[in-house]
Amino acid sequence: MKIGLIGLQNSGKTTIFNALTSLEAETASYSNAANEPNVGMVEVDDKRVDKLSELYKPQKTIHASIEYMDFVGLTGDKSNGDLFPPNSMALIKTADAIAVVVRNFSDEIISQTQGEPDPVGDVEKINSELIFSDLMIAEKRLEKLELNLKRGVQDSASKLEQKALAKIVENLSNEIPIRDLQLTADEEKSIRGFQFITQKPLMVILNSDENNFGQNQDILEKLNQNYRALEFAGNFEMELSKLNSEEAAVFMEDMGISGSARERLTRFSYDMLGLISFFTVGKDEVRAWTIQKGDDAVTAAGKIHSDLARGFIRAECFNYQDLIELGSEKAIKEHGKLRLEGKNYIVQDGDILNIRFSV
Repeated sequence: MKIGLIGLQNSGKTTIFNALTSLEAETASYSNAANEPNVGMVEVDDKRVDKLSELYKPQKTIHASIEYMDFVGLTGDKSNGDLFPPNSMALIKTADAIAVVVRNFSDEIISQTQGEPDPVGDVEKINSELIFSDLMIAEKRLEKLELNLKRGVQDSASKLEQKALAKIVENLSNEIPIRDLQLTADEEKSIRGFQFITQKPLMVILNSDENNFGQNQDILEKLNQNYRALEFAGNFEMELSKLNSEEAAVFMEDMGISGSARERLTRFSYDMLGLISFFTVGKDEVRAWTIQKGDDAVTAAGKIHSDLARGFIRAECFNYQDLIELGSEKAIKEHGKLRLEGKNYIVQDGDILNIRFSV
């Protein structure tokens, strides 16, 4: 899973990135950042994986992972061109979800050029630009399809795409992002190649300072009217990421923080994106896999390897919690907890799968 971090200059984006990844990307304020995004891969903390590793003692233990991409700060105006540089826009489209970081801390020098913090206004400014970007692409393609129709060059696939794009253009023109539209499965498939940004899930990270963290319920309520938002104390949490777990726990308790920035954003992201984890186990490897809630056994098999999906026969399946309670696979079988599931089985969070296949 890839999450793109975007935000206006000096919003603390890279500070949040460092808090999430424990990296030390440059966070110098008031200077022009590099055009290339910072990229960091982090493990998804899941104690179930660690427990399975204790039971099976595999050669390798592999957690699920999230890739964070920290993009160059946006200028906040179009006096020198587009708010989003073209190269950044192309990379943002590869993300599975977008996290907009907005400033909620005071800084005398930043305020001289950018004014006092305006988190809600900043989100709306960025969202409008994302909508405008998608609208330009959709209008251009729709014009081409309509021209082909006049020339008598159109098939059923083009008609479906035209219908979907007409709906998208109408709603984007009214500032309604694509993620809020009710598109059919066929309509979604017809526009998949465009990688529209406003079709992606979007979350907001309210970046507060240590002094006002936890005192911004009114701002969060406003943000949550249209988005999914959570609050970080960016600088404080970046420093926490450099401490060991025992030291960090003491400071987090003082601040009323329930977990590390990485843990909280992971939980938030999985919930917002509707993601779950299943596991494969054995002496060679214990591994967590991430899929969409509602995915079937064949989709899960394909996550492991395309051959497993193509030659799928059955899935041997039991649940993590049953394994922990009973203590072994032998006990799982003795208590009738091992199941054989077919192609249409909906995988549940915590399932342990062994795919039977033939190719």
